[in-house]
Amino acid sequence: MMKTIIDYQNDEREKVLLDVRDKQEFEKETYPGARNWYWEELIKVLEETPEEFTQQFDKSVPIYLLCYTGLHSDDLADILEEMGYEVYSLYGGWGAYMKWKFENYVKKAQAENELSGEERVKEIERSIVKKFRKPIWRKFTQALNEYDLIQDGDKIAVCISGGKDSMLMAKLFQELKRHGKNNFELVFLVMNPGYNNINYQVILNNAKILDIPITVFKSEIFDTVADIEESPCYLCARMRRGYLYSKAKELGCNKIALGHHYDDVIETILMGMLYGAQIQTMMPKLHSTNFEGMELIRPLYLIREADIIHWRDYNNLAFIQCACRLTESCASCGGTEKGSKRGEIKQLIKDLTKVSPYIEKNIFRSVENVNLDTVIAYKQYGVKHNFLERYEEMGRLNGASGSQTADNKEME
Repeated sequence: MMKTIIDYQNDEREKVLLDVRDKQEFEKETYPGARNWYWEELIKVLEETPEEFTQQFDKSVPIYLLCYTGLHSDDLADILEEMGYEVYSLYGGWGAYMKWKFENYVKKAQAENELSGEERVKEIERSIVKKFRKPIWRKFTQALNEYDLIQDGDKIAVCISGGKDSMLMAKLFQELKRHGKNNFELVFLVMNPGYNNINYQVILNNAKILDIPITVFKSEIFDTVADIEESPCYLCARMRRGYLYSKAKELGCNKIALGHHYDDVIETILMGMLYGAQIQTMMPKLHSTNFEGMELIRPLYLIREADIIHWRDYNNLAFIQCACRLTESCASCGGTEKGSKRGEIKQLIKDLTKVSPYIEKNIFRSVENVNLDTVIAYKQYGVKHNFLERYEEMGRLNGASGSQTADNKEME
């Protein structure tokens, strides 16, 4: 039998909410008070050792099941009903819950903004330069200085997707103007590629809460790529970047700022190695190849995602996770990276970090410590080079200096 999240809230009896999504998604976010048991493992237990379940759950207590879409919870509800449980599958699953959550967040945000908007934004701004000074503010300014991201006279389009990263980036730039450099101009740019109404309203309300004066323009990207079967995400990303460059240039900007953070960087490095057979990184800044005179900068380059999440939760903010309405696996009302390559890499890094706390830092630094003497081949300015080109020269240099490479010493 199906119930809605509102039905669950209105049920005043003692009850259990069982989130049957995988552990990674459960730990990222769940309904308050929910317990976790992954649906595949739970079905296996119910079929092979049902007593393992009955020992933990009393049949006098109703059970509500929450999965990604409602499909798996329906199957589990059928099995548990046959076992004598009062059980309900939450209609629409996690997607329906997130939709309900954001609708309520928008209503609450509108009310709070009317009552105490100025006071709240000041608290959020203080949190950046005080409570989160070391992990966020200092890392932001460190990246600006270390990678020389801002020059006198820059006009920067701060690109806001509506997620936690880009919204924080916008506030950091505002604080920089207020407390630090004032030798550049800012435009807070929001592209609407076809957001659903809920996501769009969340973006607008968060801009009000955070006092970010956004400039919105529309594109039809989602409609354009809707019928593309092969690599729609790649095409969508390329088109979004192109539209942002074009609009920013039209507004007189010479740079666009994107909200990629430290974790995005190390995931990209590992993805390139494992899935692309190449060693490359997400650069802190790039010259545009298609828009002359334009640059891309990444000011959150040294900031950890966990610290951004901590800032978000500390200030009781809620942002869209992903605006894509073409695939349920990355929409904000169902948001999960389960099954994606990036999701796999996230989990791999998480598992490796349990073995050694230095793994993440080592991945990040690996592309800063490339030894070309021990690389078979590499590309520079689009031209591929092979170690054989310099092999004899290296031999003569080693002979002249009487030195040997570490690899040769080990072989001998």
